Amino acid sequence: MKTTIPVGPYHPLIEEPELFRVVVEGERVVDIDWRTSFMHRGIEKIAENKTYDQIVFLVERICGICSTSHPIAFCQAVEDITGTRIPDRAKYIRSVVAELERIHSHLLWFGLAGHYIGYHTVWMWSWKYRELVCDLFERISGNRQSYAMIKPGGVRQDIKPSEYKGIMAAMDELEPKINMFIGAVLDDPVILARLKGVGNLSREDAIKRCTVGPVARSAGVDIDVRRDFPYAAYDLVDWKVITHEGGDVFAMAVVRLLEMLESVKIIRQCIDQMPEGPIIEEILEVLPGEGIGTEEAPRGECFHYVRSNGTKVPDRVKVRAPTYSNLPSFRSRFTGERVADIMIILASIDPCYCCTNRVIRIEDGRSVQTFDEKSMLEMSWERTRALEKSLSHTSGRLLKL
Repeated sequence: MKTTIPVGPYHPLIEEPELFRVVVEGERVVDIDWRTSFMHRGIEKIAENKTYDQIVFLVERICGICSTSHPIAFCQAVEDITGTRIPDRAKYIRSVVAELERIHSHLLWFGLAGHYIGYHTVWMWSWKYRELVCDLFERISGNRQSYAMIKPGGVRQDIKPSEYKGIMAAMDELEPKINMFIGAVLDDPVILARLKGVGNLSREDAIKRCTVGPVARSAGVDIDVRRDFPYAAYDLVDWKVITHEGGDVFAMAVVRLLEMLESVKIIRQCIDQMPEGPIIEEILEVLPGEGIGTEEAPRGECFHYVRSNGTKVPDRVKVRAPTYSNLPSFRSRFTGERVADIMIILASIDPCYCCTNRVIRIEDGRSVQTFDEKSMLEMSWERTRALEKSLSHTSGRLLKL
């Protein structure tokens, strides 16, 4: 008998209201469908009544975790219209801020992934070291979130030379901790059993579903806006695009962890090579025209389109965030999986979260059972406990790291 388990439209796992209808037979998922657009914030329409400088603060609030990605993409679209070349120092500062944000986002995701499979030590440790990045943001921008660093033509705030030493010290502290997490994921049999082979996405399906970011790269799709369409200082420093095979939750975890090491590498080079000079090329007017801006956000390609009519406000602003691109991959990734893995597969694309927790199970048109966040997590944790028992010789291993 088929049973439908709706996840959403209000659920702690998803940032904005989205409904996932998961169809199961017994403990196996046989189909999934989703509905979006339950809530419309009207950001694109609001942008048509704001000046270009004001819109930067608006798009910064599209996503709290990607609060630099959207401003960079928008500013690049404006700079595309005006033909503006930003100063070299601004390029390096944009890269530093963007890579700090990538580390911050990936550590947040890694901690929540640990929480969803019942490894709360991973959650606490990951978020502990994420604080180092949040503290850095507060020191260089004044804010732990929504940094207000980006401006059309360059950056709004400079990174003072007096901050260089602190940034490098934070990278020196973070790098061994990231390597510790990598070792934990690669060596812990329970984590391997819990994540490996779960939520598989083939390379062909990743391309067909138009996935982006770590979701695509975990399936062997070698794409990255930073390399393919260079911006900021990414073509001025040495780094590599991280890819993996398999496209499962394990591969997505590995990609994000290894990307953090690349981010540390990029930040160090940017600080070492930071040129002197101005941080802004003033844009006095935006003539009629069209421009696009792309940025490799922590979740994947962030795309902005801007059409100017020659006034101080744009005629049209269009935004495509990476989560929207990655949602269709669920059609390929859920079939044949266990109900206990629903939470971790949904979380694997790194969606954001909202505060409401309601999930209802419907069978034959009747509401037969109500799940809240706790009961869904208990199902996931129970599977981890069962694996720990079957691999009892490794039980508690992670806690001893």
